[in-house]
Amino acid sequence: MTMTSFTGTRPMPTLLRAALVAACAALPLAAQATRVATGGTTLIKNATVLTVTKGTLENTDLLIQNGKIAQIGKNLASPAGATVIDATGKYIMPGIIDPHSHMMSDAVNEGSLSVTSMVRITDVLNPTAPNIYRALASGVTSLNILHGSANTIGGQNATVKLKYGRPVAEMLFPGAPPGIKFALGENVTRKNQQQVQLPGQPAASRRYPATRMGQEEVLRDAFTRARDYKAAWDDYRAKAKTDKNAVAPRRDLELEPLVEVLEGKRLVHAHSYRSDEMLMLLNLAREFGFKVQTLQHALEGYKIASEIAAAGTGLSTFADNWSYKIEAYDAIPYNVAIVMEKGVLATINSDSDERVRRLNIDAAKLIKYGGLTEEQALRTITYNGALQLGVADKVGSIEVGKDADIAIWNAHPLSVYANVDKTFIDGEVFFDRQKDLAQRSEKEKERADLERQDPNQPPGARGRPVQPAVPEENR
Repeated sequence: MTMTSFTGTRPMPTLLRAALVAACAALPLAAQATRVATGGTTLIKNATVLTVTKGTLENTDLLIQNGKIAQIGKNLASPAGATVIDATGKYIMPGIIDPHSHMMSDAVNEGSLSVTSMVRITDVLNPTAPNIYRALASGVTSLNILHGSANTIGGQNATVKLKYGRPVAEMLFPGAPPGIKFALGENVTRKNQQQVQLPGQPAASRRYPATRMGQEEVLRDAFTRARDYKAAWDDYRAKAKTDKNAVAPRRDLELEPLVEVLEGKRLVHAHSYRSDEMLMLLNLAREFGFKVQTLQHALEGYKIASEIAAAGTGLSTFADNWSYKIEAYDAIPYNVAIVMEKGVLATINSDSDERVRRLNIDAAKLIKYGGLTEEQALRTITYNGALQLGVADKVGSIEVGKDADIAIWNAHPLSVYANVDKTFIDGEVFFDRQKDLAQRSEKEKERADLERQDPNQPPGARGRPVQPAVPEENR
């Protein structure tokens, strides 16, 4: 394949072409080397299957066909042409779901306004981010990619499957309900105290609001405007049925997502720490008639567990990460266990491209801190996350008919000694440890060869003197 420049069809300069090849070789091993066609058939035999919702099945086979879990049982017959994997002594569990991530996003915060509900994380996703591959190597298959926490009302989320190397359009989770990020407390007020340039305002203006009471007003104002906007459109649609001359209201891209929240069509995921600010948001949501889907982080959730449960709101938090700022001082390791006891749907999240690789260990900590069962602990990184993201009919547990988003582990996944052998998404292998290890020496040799090529050597190492650059204006 001939590489061309972005501005025409001329061949790309040799130096640039070699540099790009070398850069690609430096990335983690590409997933295309381990893919199995979606329509292929795979039979995994003699595994311990951690279904999460249907108990643990010993010495059990699992058949994958057309990207779905087709059969679960003992001594399943192998269809013609199937790939057969002997998983004796190994464990199969659902792919891990991280309900709070910023992975793949080339921009996180649109910090210039207090309300940025019009911006979309989908527009800035990078499907080649190396951390995708590392997450796959840890059994993670889906993420809830959120806007940052600089805004009282932030941007629209993206729920994705980690199909590393595929276009963004293929990574977006089919049928996942849309969501939006809210944020409360210190992250917002601290951002608001910075000097920012606002359109039409004098230089060095401070963004409103700078206090928690201002944040509540921003929320109330935004939803008051959204309610009025919805009423205007409802009135127009009613009139348009009989009046062909009815004039539609002007579209407002800021308010349309908030109308979807009011209509129950868009899920609210709210960054929060303190119990008082969480109660404020729950009360405001009740006032305007919408539901907060999840409180994110929510380190003081245990203080108001009954109120969170009564609102039907979920909680997604850290296992043991706290005291990194004042808001996080009252966190305790029993947060998840306490809120779950009160009936709150709880999950563990990473909020980190590194911590995402250890969510199985974070789940295991909940057995020590709160006495959760193994199944309850596994739910916090699988099925409960699927429920919070509205995709539990497709992923989160091992059941016939669900998407084949699974991982094979060489030991129980709640053990610190466990590693992932293979990670499947929709029946395709996107990580294979044995192939990864086998290819490393080959890739290292390829990179070394590329780096030795003349175009990739420093100018002084090419056997000719280095000429100083001539200023462009003198050329």
